[in-house]
Amino acid sequence: MYHSVSGLPTGPLRTLAVPPRRLAEQLGTLVGAGYRLVGLTEALDLLDAADEVPPVVALTFDDGYANFLTEAVPLLAEADASATLYPAVGHLGNGPASWLGRWATAFGPLLTWPQLREVAAAGRVEIGNHGLRHHPLDVLPARSLTDEVAASRDRLEQELGTGTRSFCYPHGYHDRQVRTLVRRAGYQNACEVGRRSYRPTTDDRLAIPRLQPTPDHSGADLLALVRGGGPRLVPQAKRLAQPAWRITRRVARRYGRQLT
Repeated sequence: MYHSVSGLPTGPLRTLAVPPRRLAEQLGTLVGAGYRLVGLTEALDLLDAADEVPPVVALTFDDGYANFLTEAVPLLAEADASATLYPAVGHLGNGPASWLGRWATAFGPLLTWPQLREVAAAGRVEIGNHGLRHHPLDVLPARSLTDEVAASRDRLEQELGTGTRSFCYPHGYHDRQVRTLVRRAGYQNACEVGRRSYRPTTDDRLAIPRLQPTPDHSGADLLALVRGGGPRLVPQAKRLAQPAWRITRRVARRYGRQLT
């Protein structure tokens, strides 16, 4: 689970920005270890077609920063890799990601629609959907939720002329109602945060967890993380805490505040 392909020297969001040189190292190490690097839907298709779990790593990039086109796409080509990009549809062409607050400009602008079409035309990247406004979906009323899940997909497909098979929950939040709507909208898979590897035999394909590489992970560090599957206790503890945290966020929203 990557976000911006850039570098932030300090700040609470620095782990969401991986510099190009570090990304190249991470991708090169995984390829050198025998892993095939693909997008999420392709990885799941490969799992379905194989008798045993193949050495595949799914690469995903959230939000849709312009540096994905200028930095990530060339690095993917060098590594003979593909990936899934999840743009926040309603923010495309509007400059920096407003939900990042005062750190937004450090991440650079989001893609414009012409730039997203250029990414899609490169043929190496699956374009998924990250909703309209990058708002936590599990606290929204039904009408807004439909816009986030279905109307945003319709806009993507109209602009790009391709189908959209994969969804990414903004901030990773979802509940049964959200997953049901995602399924009814026709998505084949959807991803959260989770901070561990996907388990094909037990995990819901509409709640796929992901590991998060950071700028502090060397190639060897990321390889060890992939092979180990990520931590177990912390993701489970966070999952158990979600119902209470969801109630807190819903109450905050009634008073005009958004907690993430």
